[in-house]
Amino acid sequence: MKIAHSLSAIALGLTLATQVNAAEFTFAKSIKPNDNTLVLFLDTDSQVANFNYLKPETQTHLNKVIEFSDFKAGYGKTLEVIAPNGSDHQRILLVGLGEQPKLDAAKMAKLGGNVHAKLQSAKQANVSLDFSELKDSAINAKYAAEFAHGANLRDHRFEQYKKEQDSHVVNYTLDVENLDQAVKTHKLLQSIEQGVFLARDLTSEVATEMTPVDFAKAAKELKKLGVKITVLEPKQIKKLGMGALEAVGRGSEEGARLVVAHYQGNKNPPIALVGKGITFDSGGYSLKTGASIARMKSDMAGAAAVLGTVKAMALAKADTNVVAVMGMAANMVSQFAVAPGDVVRTAEGLSVEIVNTDAEGRLVLSDAMWYARDKYKPSIMVDVATLTGSKIRAVGNEYAAVFSDDDTLVEQLTIAGKQVNENLWRLPIGYEDALKSDIADLKNIGSHGPGATTAASFLQNFAGDTRWVHIDIANALNSKAKDELAEGGTGYGVRLLSNWLLNNAQ
Repeated sequence: MKIAHSLSAIALGLTLATQVNAAEFTFAKSIKPNDNTLVLFLDTDSQVANFNYLKPETQTHLNKVIEFSDFKAGYGKTLEVIAPNGSDHQRILLVGLGEQPKLDAAKMAKLGGNVHAKLQSAKQANVSLDFSELKDSAINAKYAAEFAHGANLRDHRFEQYKKEQDSHVVNYTLDVENLDQAVKTHKLLQSIEQGVFLARDLTSEVATEMTPVDFAKAAKELKKLGVKITVLEPKQIKKLGMGALEAVGRGSEEGARLVVAHYQGNKNPPIALVGKGITFDSGGYSLKTGASIARMKSDMAGAAAVLGTVKAMALAKADTNVVAVMGMAANMVSQFAVAPGDVVRTAEGLSVEIVNTDAEGRLVLSDAMWYARDKYKPSIMVDVATLTGSKIRAVGNEYAAVFSDDDTLVEQLTIAGKQVNENLWRLPIGYEDALKSDIADLKNIGSHGPGATTAASFLQNFAGDTRWVHIDIANALNSKAKDELAEGGTGYGVRLLSNWLLNNAQ
């Protein structure tokens, strides 16, 4: 490790800039001596700061502050030293890693988000980060890239409706030993970030500007990446017998859409990702009440997540064949809207008595799942939806609920979620008898039993013989930024599904 004394000394550094007005990252084998802030990492085994490239008086100052502050370098703990003796840096920020054996990629991404928030708030322009405390060169590169990933995820902003937007940019120089590996890892993570940002922006957008038609237009932008986009309009939906999807969209002027995004990175049977896309959920005639209705623009977060995942895979040129099928509708009230007690027939051939028009998500998913199976013959099908309040009561917003009879898929997805801080908790499928109807094959809500489970049992009727998993996400909007999550749409599911596709699904 050495300090660079001129810009030419970091010529080997490879800069990877993200979107406009986002944080910028340069990986290099040196740090800049005059950046506003120097970030140093310590673990719990570090009794003193031992960075030989710093001047003796600077190290002495740091160690006195560590001693007097009783800083133990626990994970996520920080200690700020302003105007350190002998240094051209305005501040040195000490960041605790905790016990290194317990450190992982997910923790580094979370750490990146929180450290970035601190530096962004302090309006730091140029920041150098020294990762030499992570001795293993492979881990050094991976964790540096994950730190940058978390920082950029936290930096993302949806501010187009604000008069004064935060245009401040933090420029990072990350000192790593294995430069090529750090850049390679970060490039893949940036592809995933772009998928997350798409999902976040679609979810954060107001409902009047993000109708099913608007969503379809956004999906068509992926054609530039080689993704095949298909959009079915109401007449086509009705002709195919997708009566459930058509019925939910009937109350809005534009009606429903089925949006399909297919990235074919290999010739294997595709993985189908099916997303619930209710662009606004008034509840229909079973009208929602209370303040929560203002958040119902996010009821299309499942569709946003699967579209974002396809974008991520396309950008990464991943060796996978994945198709996202998204049932899109605005669940509105009008003279044409479906009424409680109506019966609709799905493309599966099953009739459904609509007891509650606010249980519309499973209706659009039922026909989207049929379409995915019938047209693409997938090897695996995963549906993603903000489906039930029952899921929140069961596991809260820190976890998504996962339902499946396939133990292997549940295990794979759960592990993938842990690796990216998008955690899953398995809940049972059951209470099928609660869906019995007097006049139809099924009711769209259960007469008894836990709501998240009866919703999953409803969907299972449309999985056929395909290996299938249902993910009830529900945590689509953040009211307050935290860790690597920005305020607004979370993009939940993109990182989880991307990780799973890249490491498991073929």
